[in-house]
Amino acid sequence: QQQIQKAHENGYLLGLKFVRGAYMEKERDRARKYGYASPIHPDKASTDRAFNEALKISIENMDVTSIFCGTHNEESCLYLTQLMQERDINKNNNNIWFSQLYGMSDHISFNLAMNGYNVAKYIPYGPVKNVMPYLIRRAEENTSVAGQTSRELRLLQKEIERRKLR
Repeated sequence: QQQIQKAHENGYLLGLKFVRGAYMEKERDRARKYGYASPIHPDKASTDRAFNEALKISIENMDVTSIFCGTHNEESCLYLTQLMQERDINKNNNNIWFSQLYGMSDHISFNLAMNGYNVAKYIPYGPVKNVMPYLIRRAEENTSVAGQTSRELRLLQKEIERRKLR
């Protein structure tokens, strides 16, 4: 909220990237190094509440914010679309983007895109020794999202069956 206030005061657009879990180890290490409390939430429920509250605050300040919502969480994606509808924000507003890792949560990406929202798929790039730990963390985080892994498998199986009928 402090950064949003500064953007209002100084007349600039504040770019906000929302992610879950991507920097947990770095944030904990930094907090230990500099002697402040870890900014990481203690559990998934409080993380989800904080994530969604940050989305809401950002949408309420669209005159000075640009949002990049990088999540595989269906509920948060749905919540952001609802906030946009409530505030009559166009689905293809250039300052709101959804993003998922290439090959993960494709049903979220495809449905958002099919309904006119801005969507990006991202691919980590770099030496394998640097990229693999990142991909493993993303896979571990996403298997912990209740029910989504099995749901995604069912959706993939359904699509395979649909294509066989053609």
